[in-house]
Amino acid sequence: MKANLKSMGKHKAPSLKVVFLGGVGEIGKNITALEFGEDIIVIDCGATFPTSDMPGVDLVIPDPAYLIENKDRVRGIVLTHGHEDHVGSLPFILKDLNVPVYGTQLTLAIVENKLKEAKVNGILKTVKAGAVVTLGKSFKIEFVAVSHSFVGSCALSISTPIGVVFHTGDFKVDFTPQGTNAIDLQRISKIGQEEVLLLMAESTNVERAGYTMSEATVKNSLNTLFNENIDRRIIVATFASNINRMQQIIDIAIKYKRKVVFCGRSMINIADVASKIGELEYPPMLEVDINSVHKYEDKELCIITTGSQGEPMSALTRMANGEFNKIRLGFNDTIIISASPIPGNERSVYNVINNIYRLGAKVIYEALADVHVSGHACREELKLIHTLLKPKFFIPVHGEHRHQKRHAELAVEMGVPANNVLITDVGDVVEVTTKTISMRDRVPAGSLLVDGLGVGDVGNEVLNDRRHLSEEGIFIVALGINYANGELKSVDVITRGFVYMDRSEVLMNEAKEVIRARLEQIDLKQKDWQGVRGSLRKELKSFLNKKTKRNPMILTMIVDCDCGVF
Repeated sequence: MKANLKSMGKHKAPSLKVVFLGGVGEIGKNITALEFGEDIIVIDCGATFPTSDMPGVDLVIPDPAYLIENKDRVRGIVLTHGHEDHVGSLPFILKDLNVPVYGTQLTLAIVENKLKEAKVNGILKTVKAGAVVTLGKSFKIEFVAVSHSFVGSCALSISTPIGVVFHTGDFKVDFTPQGTNAIDLQRISKIGQEEVLLLMAESTNVERAGYTMSEATVKNSLNTLFNENIDRRIIVATFASNINRMQQIIDIAIKYKRKVVFCGRSMINIADVASKIGELEYPPMLEVDINSVHKYEDKELCIITTGSQGEPMSALTRMANGEFNKIRLGFNDTIIISASPIPGNERSVYNVINNIYRLGAKVIYEALADVHVSGHACREELKLIHTLLKPKFFIPVHGEHRHQKRHAELAVEMGVPANNVLITDVGDVVEVTTKTISMRDRVPAGSLLVDGLGVGDVGNEVLNDRRHLSEEGIFIVALGINYANGELKSVDVITRGFVYMDRSEVLMNEAKEVIRARLEQIDLKQKDWQGVRGSLRKELKSFLNKKTKRNPMILTMIVDCDCGVF
């Protein structure tokens, strides 16, 4: 495997290789490598959150095997912006890659916090929109300002020896943006006039017709809601990383003479980072510590909190469950959820909304008012980018396969020849020349699961065991055996997540009789404990399935009365 990995970049050819290590065929863990000659650069290093079929997993990151195998050729990492799906795997990847990381101010401030928490060193290089960075002999990267729900988001215009590669990152076209998030359409048009060899554009909202609503729409809606709830306590849940949204909420709170409380660990941390670098501005006396909210009347407070996605341990979810002792929700509270559910989170979000209603509070969410707009381009905005850049080749990224397929069709509608459009998957390598684009070799790629301090040590076997435990429970048999003469001294049964002991005395006693009957047929003097475990597991599995139609995980402990556990 190592020989194959090394050989890919050892021969020089007038072609560019694009290696997809994440972010295609999926939403999240965006990471793409560009390779020319002896040089490799990496675009983004994202992560994603575990799905419901990954019990106990904290984070999902891309497999960096290809980059680590070729680390002597990796010249640097360039970041489009600081959302988790674009920077979340950096603390893990930078343990093995000692390369500079380039990004705008807030992006790198967030990355720096992540690296400190992980106790990982990083070479962080702050750039501004419009900056040009040269990496190796083959790549010159220009950071181009775009609109998105993250301050300082950039597209990347990458000059290579055979032509320009344009990577949009996450973007939308917002003609009335808030803060500094204005898309530089003039520069993008100029790049298009200079000819673009390859366009890689995000595909998240390609299924949505028209244009994404402007962030100004949210500001107007929030202002109306604050005015309509003048005597009530207002709690706004939003993404901690959406600094522009946070600034809007703060500005409106100031207008209505409310103090601001930041609630939730990530909200507090990012607000602190953003204010230190000047991206979030408010007078120091405006902020109130959460421990002091009881000193103020409801109409004097605006609480900005985490939990817009119904995360189990988030501040808003704990409030909704009555488990947050700092803030108790009641009839005089108005909760505004200024975010839309990420696909897969809908049930969790609606559970939170239902629980808030049960407590008597009022909830305003996307279905009821314009309290959130997407940060991703819809079809007409994507058409505009295609029109301005006029790429020769096109690869849709940042989307599931259905998104990529629709975006590929859109590109053909916009004039890109069908043979010049490729839909890729994780692990694919695309080779681009001045005249052709084609699929080449595949590289080792996929996902690594992060569980506590372990990275990649939770595989399918462990996940299957966890799913089994969560679905069927566990049935433990403890045998006390005299090791010297093979005499059975005791049989105990313990269950968890299977049936309650006080409701299953008859079943447990029957199970013990099954165990004793089976052991009477085994010569325990042979000390074949593995065979004993296997025989009991088979017997109990049949018995329990017949009695309960359930299939718990069965474990057997054999205890020697004198020597311990085998």
